[in-house]
Amino acid sequence: MQTHKRKIALITGASSGIGAAFARKLAAWQYDLVLVARRKARLANLATELHQQFHVDVEVLVADLSRSGDIEHIEQRIGELGDLDLLVNNAGFGIPGTFVENPVERYLEMIVVHVLVSVRLCHAALPGMIARGQGAIINLSSIGAFLTGPSDETYCATKAYLLVFSEALQAELAGTGVRVQALCPGFTYTEFHDQQVYERYDIKARIPKALWMSADEVVEQSLKALERGRVICIPGFKNRVLILLARMGLAPLLARMLESRLRM
Repeated sequence: MQTHKRKIALITGASSGIGAAFARKLAAWQYDLVLVARRKARLANLATELHQQFHVDVEVLVADLSRSGDIEHIEQRIGELGDLDLLVNNAGFGIPGTFVENPVERYLEMIVVHVLVSVRLCHAALPGMIARGQGAIINLSSIGAFLTGPSDETYCATKAYLLVFSEALQAELAGTGVRVQALCPGFTYTEFHDQQVYERYDIKARIPKALWMSADEVVEQSLKALERGRVICIPGFKNRVLILLARMGLAPLLARMLESRLRM
């Protein structure tokens, strides 16, 4: 008797936040998982949790995606899998402070992790997906792709790249059975703003609670939008209103308002 083969998802930045939320949701849907992140202990704990709770296979790949050798390792693993059903390019980070006060190397690392890695992993995953006539890719963009502002130049630029890249890639893949999504969340309760570098900004206290979403809510809306074939997913009604205002030409005003809020 032939057993039913489970789908496989690979998630970068899977040790916490939106990445971990994707892992839990997909495990509940009976996906086998390949989880990628830098923190070995966090990945191992999550893998054990998901295997015990949902009885799925969970592979852990410890990698620093700012390093070329680690990126190549993940590309190679995608090729070995052969039948990857879902790629979630979630890995990323922020850099508080002004552009000139931070080392340029940190911004170059951001460009690598947000853009270079996403492009390379998409390129590694797509041949197999196209050959099978099915598969999906979720690239983590941000409402920052629409709301460019001071102190977030590189972050917003990388997220804008992922937005445009995802839209154009989906157009190219029309008729192949492969879907691409740019996921553009706003303020999300994760460990992103709990890092030491963000301590003096106290972002969670300064941004109104009404503008925040949980990582589980973001993932839920992302996967629903993917099923409906939506290329751009902006979770949360209030975030969609912000984007609408930005597209009406109010992006500079919204960015200044946000910047003043964070400097209070």
